[in-house]
This record gives sequence, C-alpha cells and structure tokens, in this order.
Amino acid sequence: MQTLLNLLAGVSLLVWGTHIVRTGILRMYGGDLRRVLRRSVSHRASAFFAGLGVTGLIQSSTATALIVASFAGQGIIGTAPALAVMLGADVGTALVTVLLSFDLSWLAPLLIFTGIVLFLSAQAGAAGRFGQILIGLGLIMFALQWISVAAQPVVKAAGVQVIFASLTGDVLLDMLVAALFTVLCYSSLAVVLLVATLASLHVIALPVALGLVLGANLGSGLLGMLSTLRATPEARRVTLGNFIFKVIGCVLAIPLVGHLENWIAGLAIDPAREVVLFHLMFNIALALLLVFWTERIARVAERMLPARPSSEDPAKPRHLDPSALDTPGLAIACAAREAMRIGDVIEQMLAGMLTVLTTNDRTLAERLRRMDDVVDQLYTAVKLYLTQIPREALEQREGRRWADIVSFAINMEQVGDIIERILTDVEDKKIDKGRNFSGAGMAEICDLHARLIANLRLGLSVFLNGDLKHAQELLAQKVLFRDLERAYANSHLGRLAGNTLESIETSSLHLDLISDLRRINSHICSIAYPILEEAGVLAHTRLKTQEPAPPATEAVANEGATWQKRKPKTA
Repeated sequence: MQTLLNLLAGVSLLVWGTHIVRTGILRMYGGDLRRVLRRSVSHRASAFFAGLGVTGLIQSSTATALIVASFAGQGIIGTAPALAVMLGADVGTALVTVLLSFDLSWLAPLLIFTGIVLFLSAQAGAAGRFGQILIGLGLIMFALQWISVAAQPVVKAAGVQVIFASLTGDVLLDMLVAALFTVLCYSSLAVVLLVATLASLHVIALPVALGLVLGANLGSGLLGMLSTLRATPEARRVTLGNFIFKVIGCVLAIPLVGHLENWIAGLAIDPAREVVLFHLMFNIALALLLVFWTERIARVAERMLPARPSSEDPAKPRHLDPSALDTPGLAIACAAREAMRIGDVIEQMLAGMLTVLTTNDRTLAERLRRMDDVVDQLYTAVKLYLTQIPREALEQREGRRWADIVSFAINMEQVGDIIERILTDVEDKKIDKGRNFSGAGMAEICDLHARLIANLRLGLSVFLNGDLKHAQELLAQKVLFRDLERAYANSHLGRLAGNTLESIETSSLHLDLISDLRRINSHICSIAYPILEEAGVLAHTRLKTQEPAPPATEAVANEGATWQKRKPKTA
C-alpha cells in the first residue's frame, strides 16, 4: 500500500510541478506572451512559430489554447491563424517533453534550493516569482526520478501485472485510457512523461506506449474543448479545430503504428527516448501535413459552431477574459474595463432621469429602472471575476488597483439603486398626482443634475487614469455640491414661506431629490479618495482642534473619514 501511495504521490508531484511552472511564467510574462501571439497571426508561419515559442515557455498547449481562444472570441484574430498557432503549440509542448525526458536528476536539487532561496528572499517581487518557476522545474525532474524508483516494486505486484496485461497493444483501448487520464491530470505533458518513465522500466511494451501517446494527444485536444465549453462560438471554434487536427492525426497514425514500432525499435535507443521521439514526430508530421489546411478546418469549425444572433445583451460582460486570470496584471485591466461599462450605464440612467423629471415619461422611467438590473449584473460579474484573481500573486500596486475597482463597482451599484428609487418616487409623488416643480425649483434641480453629470465624467476619468490633479478637483466639487444642496434647500423653504403652490405640492419630493443627488455625488467623488490617500494629501478629518463641531454638523464633518471605514483592504 505504501509503495502504491509513493507512486501516486510521484504522479501528483509531476502534475503539480507543471502547474507551478505554467502559472509562474504566465504571471510574470503573461502580458508579453499574449502580445507576441496577438502580433504574430498575420502570416501562417509566424503564427506557427509564435505558438511553438509561447508553449515552449509555459509548457502547456492547453493554456495557449485558452489564450488564443479568448482572442478569437473577442474578434482579435481569425479562426484559421489561431489554428496555425495551435499546431505550433503542440510541437512546442512535444519539444519540452523531449527536453524533460533526459536524466536531469542532478539538476533538480539545485533548482529547488535556488528557487526556495529566491522565493523566501522576495516573495512579492519578480525574484520570488522566478523562484517559484525554478521550484516547479525542480519538482518535475524530482517527480520523474521518484516515479522511476517507486514504480519498480509496484511492477512486481501480481495485481499490477494483471492491470498492465490488459493493455495488450489494442491501440483504441490504449488511446481511450490515456485520453481520460490526460483530462484528469489536466496535462498531456505529464502523461507523456509518465508513459516514457513506465516504458523505461519495461512496465509497458512499445506498442502500448505508442497507443498511450496518441491518446494523450487526443486527450489534450479534448481538454481544450472542455475548458472552453462556456465560451462564445468564436472562441470554441479554435479548440474544436485543434481537436479535429488531433482526430485526423490519430486516424492516420493508427494503421501505421505497427510499421512505426518496427522502425523505432530498430533505432536501438532507450525506451523512454522512443516514446518522446514518437510524440515529437507525431506532432511535427501533423503540423507539416495540416498547416496548409487551417482555412478549410476553420470553415468546418465555423459551420459546426455558427455565430449567435447579433442581439447583444447589455448585462453580459464583454471584457472579463477567463484566460487572463493567470496573469493578474492583465486580469486587473480586464476588470477595470468592465467596471467602466458600469459607469457608462450609470451615465445613461442619470441623463434619462432628467428627461423623466421634465416630461413625465413613464415608459422611459421603466426602461431606466430595468437598466439598474444591468448595473447589478455587471457589478456581480466584476466582483466574482476579481475574487478569482489569486491575491497572493498581486504586487502592492496591483493590490491597490484591485481594491479601487471593487470600491468603484460598489459605489456605482449604489448610485444605480438611488436612481431607481428616485424614479419610483417621481412616479408616485409627481407623475401619478399630476404635480410640477416650480420654475425656480426646476432650475435648481437642473443645475445640480448638470454638475452631477460633469462630476461623473470627471470621476470616470480619475478612475481610468488616476490623475492627482483631477482627483483634487473632484473632491473640491464635492464640497461645492454640498454647499449648493444646502443653499437650494434654504431657497425651497423660502418659497414655502411665500406660499408658492408648486413648492408646497412638491416639497417632500423636492427636498428628497436634491438630497439624493448629493448622495449620488458623494459616491462619485469617493473615486478620488484612493488617489489622494496614496499621494498623502488626504486629511483624516476636517474637525477643528480648538473647538468641537456641533452635533448637527458632525456627520457632515466626518464625510472625508468615512472612506477610511469603507475602503477595502489592499493586498
């Protein structure tokens, strides 16, 4: 039992090592690698070599498939060039397999030791992240050695011999077993290396090993399709086309396995080399054969996965790219772009709110209230996307940006709720009862509304660019808006004292409305606080030290400090 656990631990360590290397490289160089892929799709050859190079670094054709599929889903690249990238990605992972199949056990302790020293010395810096990559590489080499040692006593067990005896060279059965194991391990690289190790120990014969390698390649294509099940048809076409490549290659290779077995055996090399050499030959031959068929396969994939109707759901996220989650800086940028969409919807709601106030348009009021549901859904999507970003991988600056986006989304969602409530009150207290604001009252509301729109646009600019001067201007607008709200409330009370009929009928709605506009403005101006706090120009309180503020103004005096209580913690 202990021996079997040792073998399973070795396999798990192999899978974990490949995961550490893949995620580490994506976190450090993911943005650069994505730019390389994006700029290299103009020509079939450049797309092929870009896929080869990127996959050679991240050691996962599945990760490359997710990146390329996301580009295709956003319309950045077409299906045909994306398929050329995937052919290069498969050759890249095969080359990595050949490299790792050499006896590098002497290098594993050095890589692990160096990686741990770098990681412990600078966990949050680039050196620490590079240390994680070295640890992953060392674990891969150590796991291969561990599997070789642990498998020797397992092979002698009668039950294990019966299991491996069932793999008698039936290529279809061997392919099925390896494909399922590849999906479970989430790595064709780990499966091929494991097959090579078992072949070197003479646990499995060469015909069985060749069938397992074909199955690992087929499983790699299947894994890509499963990883993009929830993506758009444009994105899924890439993984579907790559799976079609794998199926074509396996169909062509099955009748040739017997001839290839004799030819490879005649090379008189180590069985592990035979396995990885066959894996490399299969992917190179597949690339040479099908690289000129990418357009035709792309058309097949497009017919099998037609584009959805062009009706765009405004509540559907457009920029939350799942493949960017392994690159925290890029994922933060995606979340910020989607958060800006929330601000755009809020601006539409604010602009329409004034139209409802002046024209009593019930239909528009209902449409604006439905837009609050769009705000809520986008807010939820951004929040859930941000929670999937590994916080430990964020640098200090990225951690602050993460918190800023969360705060911005929360403020915009609360603004949407306030607008929805204002529209409901306007219908109940003004439209239903046929009342109107006085001319002076309506002018005051229009003035506050115009300032609110201007402040929202300024706030969106501050959120996007983080400009200190604009942040200070936005905070100054908060003070001015508060003073105007008080002045207009006093003016309204003066009109009540003068027995102005419209002011009397709409008094409650008018005072509530200008108060709600001030609350909306406060949420918008909260966008400036993180920038001002980081610059060290934000006062903790506006209270005078000589004399305490009266109770009636205490809440107003502490508005600036409220941000400190609400602000999310940064990483």
